[in-house]
Amino acid sequence: MSDTAPAAGPAMPSAPSRRWSRLPWLCAVAFSLPAALGCGTSDLAADAATGHASLGGQNAPAGKGQHDLPNLGALASVRQDGKGAKKDEKKEPAPELDGGVAWLNSAGPLTLKKDLKGKIVILDFWTLCCINCIHIMPDLAKLEKKYPNELVVIGVHSPKFENEKDTASIRKAILRYQIEHPVVNDADHKLWNKFQVDAWPTFVVIDPEGNLVGYTSGEGNYELLDVVVGKLVDEHKKKKTLDEKPIRFDLAKFRETGDTPLFFPGKVVADEPGRRLFIADSTHHRVVVTDLAGNKLHVIGTGAPGKTDGPFDKAQFDDPQGMAVRGDTLFVADRKNHLVREIDLKAKTVATIAGNGTQDHEAESRRLTQPVPAKEIGLNSPWDLWLGGDKLYIAMAGHHQIWALDLKEKNLIPYAGNGRETIGDGPLRRAMFAQPSGLTSDGKFLYVADSEISAIRKVPLDPEGKVETLVGRGLFVFGDVDGAGQAADGPLAAKTEARLQHALGVAHADGKLFIADTYNSKIKTYDLKSGEVKTFLGGRPLGWFGPDLFNEPAGISYAGGKLYVADTNAHRIRVVDVATKTVTTLHLKGVEPPAAPKK
Repeated sequence: MSDTAPAAGPAMPSAPSRRWSRLPWLCAVAFSLPAALGCGTSDLAADAATGHASLGGQNAPAGKGQHDLPNLGALASVRQDGKGAKKDEKKEPAPELDGGVAWLNSAGPLTLKKDLKGKIVILDFWTLCCINCIHIMPDLAKLEKKYPNELVVIGVHSPKFENEKDTASIRKAILRYQIEHPVVNDADHKLWNKFQVDAWPTFVVIDPEGNLVGYTSGEGNYELLDVVVGKLVDEHKKKKTLDEKPIRFDLAKFRETGDTPLFFPGKVVADEPGRRLFIADSTHHRVVVTDLAGNKLHVIGTGAPGKTDGPFDKAQFDDPQGMAVRGDTLFVADRKNHLVREIDLKAKTVATIAGNGTQDHEAESRRLTQPVPAKEIGLNSPWDLWLGGDKLYIAMAGHHQIWALDLKEKNLIPYAGNGRETIGDGPLRRAMFAQPSGLTSDGKFLYVADSEISAIRKVPLDPEGKVETLVGRGLFVFGDVDGAGQAADGPLAAKTEARLQHALGVAHADGKLFIADTYNSKIKTYDLKSGEVKTFLGGRPLGWFGPDLFNEPAGISYAGGKLYVADTNAHRIRVVDVATKTVTTLHLKGVEPPAAPKK
């Protein structure tokens, strides 16, 4: 979150004139909610009101569409009788859902007055890069399963990054995150402004008669939303205003089923000594191992999401991402399970070595000063790994920190970052990161693709050292520019300063960092001596009507003079000869898509 409006970056939506009275926070309109359900929301409200970073979501730049948040205590009387609205309470009709540039997971635009009349509606304001938005998706799926005929969730995709305005990118994200409700591309922030939203994610609840009920923001709101929806179901059944006929939406998955050898591969690791390639086949929920020519060696996991340990054909993962290998042991960041897994390639078994299987939301965990047993604490979206000796470094995207797992002692501790989601250099535990998602090293430093601030960070392996920023300026500063990494602060001030856009991957080789500049669909280099960023490959070499070289690559690895790139949205691995810049697609031999689940 940004405390002040950035000096540069994309224009964000501005605050509209108030067309209705302030929407009440959901914790104040949840009828007879237990007090405990409001605690997290109250913290979020205080954070957002003061402009400080929250553990549960990301705000737009301060002064750009901010709410003047009401005092939660003053709203406690909104539902005085514990049953519903006061008799004289005036209901505010929700604005219509027009203003988006495209609808996805739907045959066409939906309206509250016609298509959704009689349904309880939750609007989920999200953006596809945001880790907090990703974290709440299981909660929404759980609500949809519990109220299949009463509730409709509408995703309102209001973008942060320029690339996120693209309907094709949103469609890929819908498939990657397996979203099964309609999504409107709010590219111009018209719905964001209509509903006076100021943070990702934000939920707005609308009753079956089309009236506003309330809103809340951030993670950890499942119980709150569940109680609100349950009360609305009871109320509108009695009023006979609830439509319980099921609606079948035209989902993107009906047309792109994942019937390919890979489906949104997130990360790749090339093992030069072992002549092996490890591929996180993320949305197939498995790990694929081939030789460097693409011949199958192992397929690890059933292909169905889960967190089962055991033999390769029984084990399960859920959105596996970064990996690290040592001999015949492979370590995997099992992102959605919030676990680190250890794979014995000889015994052909999978075991959990870190995480207790739940997502950790506690601020205290980010402040730990003493190691804790690795399997007794929750993790928070581990996204990438790097192995140095007996230390396994973890890019903990959800905690905005780098953690260290001692493989001998079997314990964990935060290594770098204080947990606040922003940019800040300095001593290891005082520095600040924003969704670190890629790791590499030259043996002296970790280099971090710090995605939400479109940055590359330098983290010392010496615990007395300090974190430095090589490229990047903040949450709302991004672009596609070659130049000096930090021109404005040094002797290169006359030069153009480089910009990335949500870079997710980084690899070290020959004095350079090769960067998967994900939202620019390019590979760029950072020269560790000169500090210069240059585009290495990307775009459409054959012209405007030719194919893109890459489609949002998220993973990159180097071995034997070649780069291996997880070309995520194209469902493939690209191989780049560094000397000649020749790009080919790795043909996987013997790798089949998982069997379709039984109905």
